[in-house]
Amino acid sequence: MDRFVLCITGASGAVYGYRVLQVLSEFSYVDVVVSGAGSIVLREELDKDLQGLKEEFPSVKFHGEKDLTAPIASGSVLTGYRGVVVIPCSMSTLASVANGVNNNLIHRVCEVALKERVKLVMVVREMPYSRVHIENMLKVTDAGAIVTPASPGFYHRPGSLQEVVDFVVGKVLDQLGVKHELYKRWKGGGK
Repeated sequence: MDRFVLCITGASGAVYGYRVLQVLSEFSYVDVVVSGAGSIVLREELDKDLQGLKEEFPSVKFHGEKDLTAPIASGSVLTGYRGVVVIPCSMSTLASVANGVNNNLIHRVCEVALKERVKLVMVVREMPYSRVHIENMLKVTDAGAIVTPASPGFYHRPGSLQEVVDFVVGKVLDQLGVKHELYKRWKGGGK
């Protein structure tokens, strides 16, 4: 069974993290870390709280943001995982990872993923980007992360908000190498 770490931080877009959790938990082992700000955004945007998520996803392992003794904080454990995804990724989390600052388990997991060459996908959600944001995206990209802005496409003509969310989540799953049918792929415009 594939193993993934999902980190939900305090940027708007909690629906993306929630949807990734829904999809990955169907067929994978998932460790989840939700930041304090991520918990606030989950409540504000989706009326979800951490206890409710634990009840909804009983097979998922949840870790406290401050638990630096969690197994996923170790390189020898994380190398057994297929990938780490931070969705949504706040600019504060991006800055911490880009500059090697470890204030919580999310930062530590990202640092370990980079040093152990475990696939790390960071789904940034803020806009517009400042020069600092862009430089931090470049830093983590140079270190081996994949920066994936939550930028939906519309060539598949989504008919609902769920289809827009699934497009972004599908692109994230593509980066993790997970097969899915969340959106219609481009077939070309030629006749």
